Amino acid sequence: MDVVGLLEAASLLVPEGTATENDITVNDVWDHLTHDEWEVALCLLEELGGGRPLPVTFWQSLATAAEQLRLETSAAWCHWRGYETRHGIIRAELTLTPVHESHRRTAFSGAGVLRPMWDIGGTTPTGEPDLCVAALWAESVPLMEPGGRATVRLAPLSPSRWGRITPGQVITMHEDRSVAGTAVVLDVRRPPEP
Repeated sequence: MDVVGLLEAASLLVPEGTATENDITVNDVWDHLTHDEWEVALCLLEELGGGRPLPVTFWQSLATAAEQLRLETSAAWCHWRGYETRHGIIRAELTLTPVHESHRRTAFSGAGVLRPMWDIGGTTPTGEPDLCVAALWAESVPLMEPGGRATVRLAPLSPSRWGRITPGQVITMHEDRSVAGTAVVLDVRRPPEP
């Protein structure tokens, strides 16, 4: 399917009456599609997807359209949102350890590239922390600097191991044995029942 067909298919999955904070609706998307403004239409659909949950096929269509338009970050974000649709959403306020207290000396991409380990409270049979891997997407921050702070979204590699996470819980991020950051869980939304 071509870009226009993918964006049209995605727009049909947005419930009637859905609007963003800026009163953008699916009608605005259609207006941009008729003027061949595909990137704008894609961005508007991403915004419309930020409100109520939309099906995985919505995010798959947007990801494929973004890939065809060679918009790598947008494609990665749409794939991320599709993952969240299937597995749930975990948002947290993350504060990274300052450079003088950490092994990390450089910034890293906030766009879902880093897959650190997390101490979420579990222990191994020997009493050691049972670390779980989760990718990290920083909201509104392209790069995470040592000592920096941002609201992040976590995509656990094994979502079932994160079933006891609750808002207000403090979890720690690890890139090695030392603590690389501390996060306070803000929001946990479980996936819909199959």
